[in-house]
Amino acid sequence: MSMLQAGIIPVTAFQQNCTIFFDEATKEGVVIDPGGDVANILQGIEQNGLKIKAIWLTHGHLDHAGGAKELKEALGVDIIGPHEDDLPLLQRIETQAEKYGLPSGQMQNVEPDRWLKDGDTVSFGEHVFEVYHTPGHAPGHVIYFNRAQKFAHLGDVLFNGSIGRTDLPGGNHQQLLDSIRDKVLPLGDEVGFICGHGPGSRIGDERRGNPYLQGL
Repeated sequence: MSMLQAGIIPVTAFQQNCTIFFDEATKEGVVIDPGGDVANILQGIEQNGLKIKAIWLTHGHLDHAGGAKELKEALGVDIIGPHEDDLPLLQRIETQAEKYGLPSGQMQNVEPDRWLKDGDTVSFGEHVFEVYHTPGHAPGHVIYFNRAQKFAHLGDVLFNGSIGRTDLPGGNHQQLLDSIRDKVLPLGDEVGFICGHGPGSRIGDERRGNPYLQGL
């Protein structure tokens, strides 16, 4: 099997990890969570000679989905995910951007071409990812898990040393802990992950050392 590679382009004032998963051999890939700074994302794609097949979203917050419409128009690919419970968030991106004082027009409301639900799979080339619906940080949040290479994108569910915030509209702290306990931890201690902000980690390291997970 050819190797799955990941590159990260930090975007927006929120320093969100826009991630590109791609196949080392074919250079086919997907962009996950293009929150903004689309010119930088396009530059990264071009410099690495990548052929982007789709845009995947973990959830509807503006720093993750705000550049999705612009990137879709530039690349001519579909937007896949998140779960449809995040439609209200995706419809409020422009309002939220205004609230944070971000430049008008930089972030756009968006509706995906395909919603995802728990148990779905998405893929590019021979790389298949299982989809898990993990509400708590956002009602329609999903994560992507590549079982073959023991690798996941956890969005804003679990961070290195922390967890997603739950004080935003639609957030629910207990629901987030349930998602981590029932969906994330069972993926396995050896699974490495990228998250929406900051450095990645391994699930086992977080299970043992993350203060928010003790007692789950």
